[in-house]
Formats: sequence, structure tokens, C-alpha cells
Amino acid sequence: MIEKITTFKTNYTFVFDILVGLLTALLFSAFIYFEHWGFSFKLLNTLFGLIAIALFLYISKRAILVAGFFTGLLWFYWIGYSFEYTGVGYLTPFVSFGFAIIYMLFFGLLALSKEVYIRALLLFGLSFFEPFDWNWMQIELVFIESFIGIYKYQLILVLLALSLPNYIKKPYKYAPLFLLILAINFNTQELKEPELSIKLISTNISQDKKWKRENLRSTVDLVFREIEDAIEKKHDIVVFPESVFPLYMNNNQLLIDRLLIYSKDISIIVGTLYREDNHNYNVSYFFEDGQFEVAKKLVLVPFGEYIPLPKFAQDYINEMFFAGEADFKTAKEPTDFNIKGVKFRNAICYEATCSELYEGEVRFMIAISNNAWFEPSIEPTIQNLLMRYYARKNNTIIYHSANYKGSGVIK
Repeated sequence: MIEKITTFKTNYTFVFDILVGLLTALLFSAFIYFEHWGFSFKLLNTLFGLIAIALFLYISKRAILVAGFFTGLLWFYWIGYSFEYTGVGYLTPFVSFGFAIIYMLFFGLLALSKEVYIRALLLFGLSFFEPFDWNWMQIELVFIESFIGIYKYQLILVLLALSLPNYIKKPYKYAPLFLLILAINFNTQELKEPELSIKLISTNISQDKKWKRENLRSTVDLVFREIEDAIEKKHDIVVFPESVFPLYMNNNQLLIDRLLIYSKDISIIVGTLYREDNHNYNVSYFFEDGQFEVAKKLVLVPFGEYIPLPKFAQDYINEMFFAGEADFKTAKEPTDFNIKGVKFRNAICYEATCSELYEGEVRFMIAISNNAWFEPSIEPTIQNLLMRYYARKNNTIIYHSANYKGSGVIK
């Protein structure tokens, strides 16, 4: 009888830990899906974010591992989608599962101790850690559309407010919760946009059609129509998505010459590829007044444009799984475009969500993306939330042109 009761309690605890871990992951991820489905509420995001952080501090070790696993899955299930277009689509479920395991281990560090204050310190430390150079897991991001701020000091206040009650006796046990008042975002600064008319082009070209040679003409015609429309409507700048021209632009002088002619009437930014000294670059071309500049990408996408592993592993994985395509090279520093007297920092997709691109004075940024790699998924939503995160932290206005969702002005 005692053995049966013990077994029941063990099974009950196991199931309870799984449910609590799953609940923690759902609360920690809810703001993304609310935003994706178009009904984000600050109060709900605030409550869910605070409860999720509190659960990470107090739940059992096993529940933390479950929470980390499902958080990795809920945030990044879509990463493997891009493998479909590099001939290794069979890896997609393994990549999704792999990211779930990575973030089970990531948050699993909290399970090293039952002490709440140690977990709070570890969670704060994790806000600086980027597994395999992948920086899209930002702990503070959970508060991006809430009443709580997104700065490190505000995360510290949240962790203090939620952990200190464990060490204070009544009647002042919950007094530390008043620290949350200091973590509220009181910044209502309105950033002033430049006095330029900027047309952001949003395309919806599926990735499986984008790179087929027979579709190139229709893409080129689309670009020219949009440029002519922007000129007719007297826009100052027209911005096209990343790799809108799916070719090596520097090998197509006829296309460059045509864009140079248009640039006498309007400034143009287009995404394309560039090949130099047997190296591939993901680039933006900027055309203005019959001249052009090329901006090479500075920060590459881990496992998409480079392999963040030792050299011997890089070469093997690149040849085995990517047919040698994950071999892009980078610029040495960020590129700024001076467009009609206004300085814009250039960013290509992943770069717009990296702190390196905001170094120096960056008031305005033009970002271009191709999100069709991950269609259909929440990827454009997370990207947009992260752009808001960096824009607000750096007082930057981002003008974002994307293929498959995400275009718009972000601040």
C-alpha cells in the first residue's frame, strides 16, 4: 500500500512538473503570439512576463528543464524551415528539436540551485549569453510591449522584486514588489523622423520561386514598376528588400546602368549579392544622382551564412549539409549611407537585431530582409519585436523593407 502511494506521488509530481514547465514556457512566449495574432495588450504582457520570470525563480529543477525545452520550441521552431531551400529539408525537425534542447540547457543552468537569489543571478547572467552567436533570446524582450522597461537595470529591479520576498518575513514579505514601480517604462520620448518621403517596398515572393531563372524577368519588372511609381509620387527614397535581385549585381552591368538612370530622379536601395575574389557577400546597393555605393553585410546569420564552430567542423558541415553555400564573407565595419544629407545606417536582416550595428550615433537605419526563408511562421514577428527592442534602447528609427511580412517604420 505504501509503495503504491509513493508511486502515485512520484507520478503526480512528474506530471505536475511537466505542466508547470509548459505553463512557464507559454507565459514566457505569449507576447510573441499575441503580437503575431494582432491583439497584444500591455497589461496582459506585463502580468504574463512577471509571472513567467517568477516561475523560473521558484519552480522545481525538472520543471525548469521542461520550461526551457518548450521555450526553445515556441520561440525557434521555425529555424529549420530554411533548410528546405538548401537541399537538406529532412533536417528541419532535427533542427527544431535541437534548438529546444539548446534552450533546455540554457535555462537549465537555473536548475543547478534551488536558491532563488542564485537563480536570479543566473537568469541575469543569461541575458548576456548568446549560444552559437544566436542572439534572438533576449530575456528583456518579454517586456517589449508591456509597462516594464527593457533596460538591464529594469531587469535587475524585476529580479529583486520577485526574489526578495523569499527572504523577508511577514508583515513586510511582499514589500519588495514595490520595486516594480521603479522598473516601469516612463520613457515617452517621440523621435523625429527626417523630412524625407521614404517608400518601403514589401514583396511576397516565395523562396522556392525567388531563385529560379525563369522568374527573374518578372522580379526585375516589378522593381522597375515600383521605382517608376515612387518617382511619379515624388518620393525621395525607395527601399527594396534583401536580395530582391537574386543575382550577383556586379556581374550585371546592364541592370546597374538602368538603376543609375533612375537614380537621377530618386534615391534607390536594393538588396542583392556580390562576388569578389571568389568570395560571396550579401549586400545593399545604394544608387543616387547617377552613382552607387555597395554596403557589405557585417554580421552573418549563424548556420545560415556561416557555421559558428571550429574550422574543421565548419568545412565538414558546410560541404555535407549546405553544399558549400554557407560561406559568406563580411565587411569590416558598418556602412552608413548619406541620403540627401541624412545619414542612415545600413542593415541587412539579422544585422538589424545585433548591437554591433548600433555602435556610434545611429539615429536612422534602413534595414532590408528576406523573411520568405521561414514562411509561414512567427519569424517576422520576433524580428520586428527585436528591432523595436534595439530601436528603443538606442533611440533609433528603423525603416524596414521585407519580403514576406515585416515592412514598416519601427521605433
